Parts: sequence; C-alpha cells; structure tokens
Amino acid sequence: MNQPFDCVVIGAGIAGCTAAIYLKRWNLNILVLEKNMPGGTINKTSIIENYPGIKNIDGTTLALNLYDQIQSLNINYKYGNVIKIEKQNDEFQIETDLEKLKTKSIIIATGRKPKTLNLENEEKLIGRGISYCATCDGPLYKDKEVYIVGGGNSALEESIYLSNICKKVTIVNRSSILKADNYLVEKVKKISNIDIMYNAKVQNLIEENNKLKSITINKEQESQNIDCDGLFIFIGFKPDIPNIEGINLDNGYIVVDTKMQTNIRNICACGDIIKKDLYQIITAAGEGAQAANTIKNNFNK
Repeated sequence: MNQPFDCVVIGAGIAGCTAAIYLKRWNLNILVLEKNMPGGTINKTSIIENYPGIKNIDGTTLALNLYDQIQSLNINYKYGNVIKIEKQNDEFQIETDLEKLKTKSIIIATGRKPKTLNLENEEKLIGRGISYCATCDGPLYKDKEVYIVGGGNSALEESIYLSNICKKVTIVNRSSILKADNYLVEKVKKISNIDIMYNAKVQNLIEENNKLKSITINKEQESQNIDCDGLFIFIGFKPDIPNIEGINLDNGYIVVDTKMQTNIRNICACGDIIKKDLYQIITAAGEGAQAANTIKNNFNK
C-alpha cells in the first residue's frame, strides 16, 4: 500500500463502500478503514425492503455483497479504529489503534451507533440479556419471551423479525402512539405474539449470576418487576465521529455542503455521520458517490 494515499475512506458501510467504488473507478490510490464488520449498521438490520431494484434483502447479505464487491475491485481494505486525524501541511495523518497513515484526502463515513438507556448494569449486561441487534442475537432467544424498547421504525422492524423466533415479543413504548411508518404499525398490530405497552418506560435492570433476570417497568406512574429473557433496545442513534480538530459539527453530526465537503478542504463526509433530514441506505449511497466526485474534482484542480 503506497503512502500517502490519494484518499482514505473511514467506514465501510453503504456510504463508504459506494465512495470507494467510485474512487477506484477513477483510478485513485485509496484505502478503506473499518473498525467493525464491513457493512456497518446494515449488519444489524433484519430486512431491507425500500432499496430500489431489490424487493427485499437481509442486512447481513447486503453487507457481504458490499464486501465482495470491494474485494473484487482490489480496493485496499483493512481494520482500523481511528483515534485522531491531524492536518500536516498539505496532507493528513490518521492515527489508528494500530498505526499511523498518511493521505491527501479523507472521506468520513463512520455512521452512527445505538443510543443506550443509561441505566445501571446496562453495559455490563450487553450480550448477557441486553442487545441492540435483533439479527445478531435473536436466535439466542428462540421460543423465549423478550422485550423491545422503542416505538420507531427500527423497533417495529426488529419486533417483526423477533416474532418469528421468540414465543412472545412485548414493545415498551414511552408515549401513547408508535412513531413509525403506518404500514409497520399496522403490520405489528396484526401479529398475534406481539404486545405493545404504551406510556411505559424501563427504569431498572435486575441481574442474577451476571445475566439479566428481570426489568422494572414504570407504566402510568406504577412500577412492576417483570421476568425478562432478553431486552432489545432501539431508541435511536448517535454519531460515531473520530477526533478531528476544527471540523464543524451540529449536535455531534458533521456539517457538509451539497457536495459533501466539510469546512476542511479535502475532508468530505457522507452517510449517517452527517447532519441531514433523511437517514436511509438510498441517501447514504448517493452521498458516497457525491463525496467521491468532490474528492476527484479536487485532484483535478
């Protein structure tokens, strides 16, 4: 891998992979860095039904397809958890947990990570009864009773997925309505082994032998302890941004213009890490292509 790279793409989700594919087609010397599995957040999506040309596909399969395409194009790809990015003259130095890399430009496509309930024992019980990924952990709860926290699209999509595995699924929704697309709401209401608790909130996690045993739910100012085999949390996301001095942020999200350019020349951003109105794989793909085009044009100036 010859350094400095023309461009390092940080993140191998749909936005980052799209950017890398376009940059490779333009014969730039590029590297894709990813700290988790290729595909990013889509690995945690049980079913995708709104991507044009694909009637439905599970997130894991789409992620594998992306990685296969990256490999078939001989795009440099490696693990790297980015710690810090610094400007050095006309180049950038990227410090990861393993090494330091030099590049002429950067595309940040690090996406978002799940929000937590911020309850005592929550982090300790991840993988021991608490999960943020139904696709990853659902099979562990076959024929068991599980609870889902959330009332948006992700919560309902994952409740549908889990209803095919688990004996019973209960959605714990803090408001009096579900804030998901109507077709999902109607679909959930027709599934016999899905129940919905409105105006309810999980306020305590009770462990036994280092595993989740039960949860305390407050509903209409009354609290009750309920035995719980598994608790899945889908209450939104927060940006997962590396340390970059001087970059403009809005509530933690990177601010870009219509060309995906940040306030720092030769650093673009795309996908779920940027401030925008619609967080979907279709928009992320388009943003990845636009970011790549901006980097290419900068080289041609």
